[in-house]
Amino acid sequence: MAPVTPPDLEALLRGHGLQVTAQRLAVLRAVAARPHSTADDVDKAVRAEIGAVSRQAVYDALGILTDKGALRRIQPAGSPARYEDRVGDNHHHLICRTCGRMVDVDCAVGETPCLTAADDSAYEIDEAEVIYWGRCPECLVAAGADAGQGQRARTTGGEAPAGPAADPTQ
Repeated sequence: MAPVTPPDLEALLRGHGLQVTAQRLAVLRAVAARPHSTADDVDKAVRAEIGAVSRQAVYDALGILTDKGALRRIQPAGSPARYEDRVGDNHHHLICRTCGRMVDVDCAVGETPCLTAADDSAYEIDEAEVIYWGRCPECLVAAGADAGQGQRARTTGGEAPAGPAADPTQ
């Protein structure tokens, strides 16, 4: 059974002057379901949904949807391009250095652009791209647990001492 396509996705394509195709609809659904996906992730989702489609058709759909402004392409340093359907505002991104998870961050000021260049060199600035880097809560917890295990291994030679004194909860 084919997935239901909301009329707004078809209207979105038509509003951007694009023909409605199964590939484009599937790409829009894939990006909406998992924002910040790579092209390979989108390709896998589209193939799972509609079956026989070439990788090139998916990449072409991503390209035209990005060019027409229906999707946004983000390419953080050291990362493959990622795609999202949140367009039309000037939000930023926060990326975990450990697991690569990316989340949206609204502008601090809320106006486009939210940052004013110290010297605009006579450019008309219409967008500012900021990427914050750090570690997500899950990776922080995991790092804390790993650090605790590493400390215990260093102080005990890698093995826990026998008996009740080995249990730090007692």
